[in-house]
Amino acid sequence: MSGAAGVGRIIETPACVAEGAAHLAACEPRFAAALALTGPLPLRRRADGFEPLLSAIVSQQVSVASADAIWRRLQEAGLTGAHRIAQAGDEDLRACGLSRQKIRYARELARAGIDFAALRDAPTEAVVARLVEVPGIGRWTAEIYAMFSLGRADVFAPADLALQEAARVLFEMEARPREREFREMAEAWAPWRAVAARLLWAYYRVAKEREGIR
Repeated sequence: MSGAAGVGRIIETPACVAEGAAHLAACEPRFAAALALTGPLPLRRRADGFEPLLSAIVSQQVSVASADAIWRRLQEAGLTGAHRIAQAGDEDLRACGLSRQKIRYARELARAGIDFAALRDAPTEAVVARLVEVPGIGRWTAEIYAMFSLGRADVFAPADLALQEAARVLFEMEARPREREFREMAEAWAPWRAVAARLLWAYYRVAKEREGIR
């Protein structure tokens, strides 16, 4: 499905992902080889709004297993909504596993007043620009939100370490590509860069036998 002007394709179903994967496999033999190992790629669509952004903050700079455990505790405590975060004490959030820094980031997000509905039809760069205004949200978090919560088909997250490592292995590079280099490398995968990311995460799981993204 096509989105509003400046938004591009929106990934809504597994068929969208399969279309993108077929395009990438036809354009890049290494992607075709990776796809043969990974099998069909996951949809990875999420709801939009406060919760998935908070979840992305939780995932920053910790393992997938640790992030899952912290998020589960927040859910069990009913501390995943903006109002509940704003009302909770630091000790309640710390008990769920949030660091002092992430408690501050969660509170900043709760008071940011983001118009999540308006982001659905905003160009990806406008989405990223709005989100990175919030302390604790960097470009990686904003791009993950655009990719999974808004379904943008042509957004990439070149700062992601698992994507960098998967590319290093798949493309037989001497070292992980740096963010700027990786962003330029990914331009060849348009208009399906978000599917290329899904494929690289899936390949990372096969190559490293662990998850690279929640």
